[in-house]
Amino acid sequence: METIHKIGRRKTAVARVYLKDGSGNITVNKKDVNDYFTTGTLQYKVAQPLMLTENEGKYDLSINVFGGGITGQAEAIRLAISRIMCELDAENRLVLKPEGLLTRDPRMVERKKFGQKKARKKFQFSKR
Repeated sequence: METIHKIGRRKTAVARVYLKDGSGNITVNKKDVNDYFTTGTLQYKVAQPLMLTENEGKYDLSINVFGGGITGQAEAIRLAISRIMCELDAENRLVLKPEGLLTRDPRMVERKKFGQKKARKKFQFSKR
């Protein structure tokens, strides 16, 4: 089996995931996944598509991720892995779709406008 490559995005984080046959090793930016994502919640988010499709320990994942914070990066990785699982077997789509793992979350930070303090907050108004 050759390497499968997919991209996932969340906010400003971009994750490139490369999957090949192996023993279940997951490396993120040349570090082990447990060293890169220290909290259990983030580790669960990364492994969630593999658990739902019962593919833990079957494939090696090499992941490059940049931009955003660690939560956005974990969710970008989750989307990319979900897309790979659908490419491997179309039946996986029926498991992942109801969980919302194939949806690209479009929410981004709203830009700051000129003449204002932040995106929505205005400068203090003085009538006199």
